[in-house]
Amino acid sequence: QVQLVESGGGLVQAGGSLRLSCAASGSFFSINIMGWYRQAPGKQRELVAHITSGGRTNYAGSVKGRFTISRDNAKNTVYLQMNSLKPEDTAVYYCNRVPGVLVWGQGTQVTVSS
Repeated sequence: QVQLVESGGGLVQAGGSLRLSCAASGSFFSINIMGWYRQAPGKQRELVAHITSGGRTNYAGSVKGRFTISRDNAKNTVYLQMNSLKPEDTAVYYCNRVPGVLVWGQGTQVTVSS
């Protein structure tokens, strides 16, 4: 059974940093592209970064240069290092497969105050 558990969110001032983690259960992890998505209040969920099984990364323009995605296939875990946070980064952050999302986890709330 697939399970995705996100953690590491919190309240931070603008310019601060957070590191999110996502632990995945199931044998799908190491062979799939994994991504971090976010959903702000009143907005659609968007993909902000993804990483291939071999470590190739891609970022949305709004986070490029500030966020870094990484993964540890041995631990079935994907990370998102977020630096220089802005109030517009406030959202619930989720990890999932890219493409072909699996069941969503509960997400982790990131709130950036100005």
